[in-house]
Amino acid sequence: MSFDFMKKLPTPEEIRAAYPMSEQAKAVKSERDRMIREIITGESDKFLVIIGPCSADNEDAVCDYINRLADIQKTVSDKLVLVPRIYTNKPRTTGEGYKGILHQPDPEKAPDLLNGLIAIRKMHMRAINETGLTAADEMLYPENWRYLSDILSYVAVGARSVENQQHRLTISGIDVPAGMKNPTSGDFSVMLNSVVAAQGGHHFIYRNWEVKTDGNPLTHVILRGAVNKHGNSIPNYHYEDLQRLLEMYSARNLENPAALVDANHSNSGKQHMEQIRIVKEVLHSRKASHDIHKLVKGVMIESYIEGGCQKVGEHVYGKSITDPCLGWEDSVELMKMIADLC
Repeated sequence: MSFDFMKKLPTPEEIRAAYPMSEQAKAVKSERDRMIREIITGESDKFLVIIGPCSADNEDAVCDYINRLADIQKTVSDKLVLVPRIYTNKPRTTGEGYKGILHQPDPEKAPDLLNGLIAIRKMHMRAINETGLTAADEMLYPENWRYLSDILSYVAVGARSVENQQHRLTISGIDVPAGMKNPTSGDFSVMLNSVVAAQGGHHFIYRNWEVKTDGNPLTHVILRGAVNKHGNSIPNYHYEDLQRLLEMYSARNLENPAALVDANHSNSGKQHMEQIRIVKEVLHSRKASHDIHKLVKGVMIESYIEGGCQKVGEHVYGKSITDPCLGWEDSVELMKMIADLC
């Protein structure tokens, strides 16, 4: 019934010094940060597509996927900015199951957080070096942010974390776009409160330091659907939902009003093929309303090499071991459709 302090982990500064970013990778990140930032601020009319596996469980398969994504980016660069999902932490509602490569560098072996920290940093850097694409990751643990703070170009805060004070305050101190998902209840007010908090400056304790932040004006919202008291999924990507969000956003004094739509999770009921239809509807809503067009800056899509999902230990290359994902061929067609409709 007590903590067992097993091993003192290296500080972020120590991990970053042992596995540094190259000067070329730093330059790539700087340019990518600019491109993504300008979409959120409205300086760019390009559309953001955050796409990739539900959970980045295997370095070779993930980097294979991102190399393919880089080839597509070249063909849609006039319309889209593709940001690979390299999600290295997997939130678990009950605490059971695979928690991501940070916890288990090998999903079939026991947790090993030291090698997990090294594995996530090496995978992110390999992706940049091979493809020129910087990635998005989820901030599941605020104290881990600085292990990747020099690498990531986008951060998401999940539905189960968005009400947490430490997540909100930590986001207020980062300098890349951060998306705050609506909570599982679907309450837009909670989601917008998190944006207000993260856009403001704060004074708090972080990693044993007293810190002060200036606020992150690039913080925005992500619609991911909700779950009712009976456990049924409630989508929130329809035109009426976007219009309601627009009105609630307008009532707040917030910088850079922006929203992304997560096409999976409770919006699709985890029916991965539904993502195609959902994205298409969102794009049509943008065409139907100039104000919605300005507000909705992008979409999130769960996609991998093989469609669907598998259990840990089945060893199908490039197939999700968590939530089901679109397969590569369907993903390519979807990205082309997005580019055509934007």
